[in-house]
Amino acid sequence: MVTTTRRRIAIIGAGFSGIAAAIALREAGYDEQVVLERADEVGGVWAHNTYPGAACDVPSYVYSYSYAQRRDWSRPCSPQAEIQRYLRDVARDHGVLDDVRLGAEVVEARWDEDEATWTLTLASGEEHVADVLVPACGQLTRPAIPEVPGRERFAGPAFHSAAWDHDLDLAGRRIAVVGTGASAIQFVPELADVAARVDVYQRSAPYLLPRANAPYPPLARAAIERVPGVQRVRREGGRLLLEGLIAGFTVLPPLRLAVERASLGFMALQTPDRELRAKSRPDHPLGCKRMLFSSRWLPTLGRDHVELVTDEIDHLTEDGVVTADGVHRPADVVVWGTGFETRFVAPMRIVGRGGRELTEQWGDAPRAHHGITVPGYPNLFLLYGPNTNLGVGSVVEMLEAQAGYVADAVRTLDARDAVAMDVDPAVAATSDAALQARLGGSIWTRCGSWYRSQNGRVTTNWPGFMREYARRVRRVEADEFAFVARVDRRTPQGAREAVAG
Repeated sequence: MVTTTRRRIAIIGAGFSGIAAAIALREAGYDEQVVLERADEVGGVWAHNTYPGAACDVPSYVYSYSYAQRRDWSRPCSPQAEIQRYLRDVARDHGVLDDVRLGAEVVEARWDEDEATWTLTLASGEEHVADVLVPACGQLTRPAIPEVPGRERFAGPAFHSAAWDHDLDLAGRRIAVVGTGASAIQFVPELADVAARVDVYQRSAPYLLPRANAPYPPLARAAIERVPGVQRVRREGGRLLLEGLIAGFTVLPPLRLAVERASLGFMALQTPDRELRAKSRPDHPLGCKRMLFSSRWLPTLGRDHVELVTDEIDHLTEDGVVTADGVHRPADVVVWGTGFETRFVAPMRIVGRGGRELTEQWGDAPRAHHGITVPGYPNLFLLYGPNTNLGVGSVVEMLEAQAGYVADAVRTLDARDAVAMDVDPAVAATSDAALQARLGGSIWTRCGSWYRSQNGRVTTNWPGFMREYARRVRRVEADEFAFVARVDRRTPQGAREAVAG
């Protein structure tokens, strides 16, 4: 039996991935850890995104940890506050809430070759030293606001949906909403109920599938909470449905085409107005951009005081938006529903062996073995890293699997009596080539989206099933790594040669 070593572990981020990592490491016997969270509360995106109507679009009985199932969700796709409360409760119940330091933003992490440690620098100037570093920052945490000419000239309130101004009374206001993505389709119907006018500026129309999300009736809640097996059956049923949709995106094109036809049929039924139907019809194949779920979006766009604008924005003025056709539409408020920058760890700097900075090394092609380890960055384990997102599915299942891999990696360090492990560059290159071969020609290559970098490489998505990924990261393959011996305090390269042999 391997005895656990006291290892100082730093986890960056207290969202789904960071909490999962902290729980997995504690259960593996490692309790000298800290979770550094830049926000003032736990929850990650579910703490930041508090806009009206915010909710998950995957059923909560699937979008949750397998070991922390709840039977009292208020509705199938739970609202933001309920999900955040769930994360806080799970962290508390598993003893990791006390590991969290709020208001602690990491701006740099630097590898010390001689000490085989990571030195973290916080925005406050404080330094923290860790033996193992787990960035759990998420892929979609930094709001993206386009550089629209005249943006600084607009005289009214303007904010991103991920930084909602709850002190601002929007009743009776003329609101310009820029963007028609996953956030906008949730908050625009809420705005339309109170605003005098809503102009929605669209760059690309999304595919929609219906979403029924009424609160559970009392009988259903009673069955879920009290009848043995109901929760397990509905979770597995939800998982199988999601895996089926993944199959349509990856290995069964006819299924994807059937879903596309169903989506277009549903959208046509919701848009009796011919002009709106034409404007809201996607011009790309289903799946190459994020598929959305809403039964309120299109009816909202058809309301008399709501307009879907498809002409490109030319510039903003002090009191409105001017489109490329020269039309000026007055606005009192601008809401940016323009998504997030897909930057993985940035703007945090991670400096590995030889002074190499991770985002600079990646350039336009972020990559990691299993989306978790990068050559030249010992004892660094990314969560929700490159190519671990899903076009459809529950990313929580992916994160839970990755957290287990991190715990096994630290156990492997103990088994080797090593201070550090670094993935073999040849192993990482081979796995990346195989991954990109599967992604080449996939549905995600058939249009531009946040799934791809500017050079066309698919950097975010995993090309297979959730269960397949979980199998691949079930355990660490020690022969894929080089180890630095605990007893050898020479340079990591010299020690590596001694141990790897």
